[in-house]
Amino acid sequence: MSVVAIVQARMGSSRLPGKVLRELGGKTVLEQVVARSQAISGVDQVLVATSTLPVDDPLEDLSKRNSWSCFRGSESDVLDRFYRAAIEVHASHVLRVTADCPLLAIEEAGAVIARHLATGAAYTHGITVWGSGMPLGTGAEIMTFAALERSWREGHEPKHREHVDEYIGDHPELFPTERVDAPPGLRRPELRLTLDTEDDLTLLRTIYERLGANGELVGLRDVVALLDREPALLSINAHVVQR
Repeated sequence: MSVVAIVQARMGSSRLPGKVLRELGGKTVLEQVVARSQAISGVDQVLVATSTLPVDDPLEDLSKRNSWSCFRGSESDVLDRFYRAAIEVHASHVLRVTADCPLLAIEEAGAVIARHLATGAAYTHGITVWGSGMPLGTGAEIMTFAALERSWREGHEPKHREHVDEYIGDHPELFPTERVDAPPGLRRPELRLTLDTEDDLTLLRTIYERLGANGELVGLRDVVALLDREPALLSINAHVVQR
């Protein structure tokens, strides 16, 4: 039984093209995300899943330079890309990670995995938009391969193919689900810590400059403490509307 973190990444972005290769804390955004994924307790393997489009060749090149596993599949059918990537590495459980979340909560993601394995749930999450209370861009989600496969087989709407977890969310009666809520001190869903615009990147770079000395992984509790001390930083991307 293996838990594989699949990091979905692509160069295309309507609001910030090439964002996953932008510099953040002395590395690329994708390198920061992969490093955080590798640090999560319970993860057996990390794989970067990108598209077969030529524009995404640099992501495969970066993966090779860093000795990461890399799978290339459909650009638009992300569910198919995840499903085929999971088959290739014989994943029993898939932790879905998006490359625009360079402050993914490491410790809390480990707790999501632990709950998932302990309960035998089909899907377990700590996602902000589904009520976990975590800062936006920091929550984790994991599903069994069986749940991923059923979603791939039965989810035919465009949103199901574009967003890996949408079919599960639409059919809770089919997928026993667990939610791991934010722990004390991290229940801050109003905080926007994801990367979608230039202003998001400005805030993330400021956080990394303050807290990521010597290449260390930035702790989410330290981030929250920083933003509480300096709330003016939140104005950097306060106007950004989540899509």
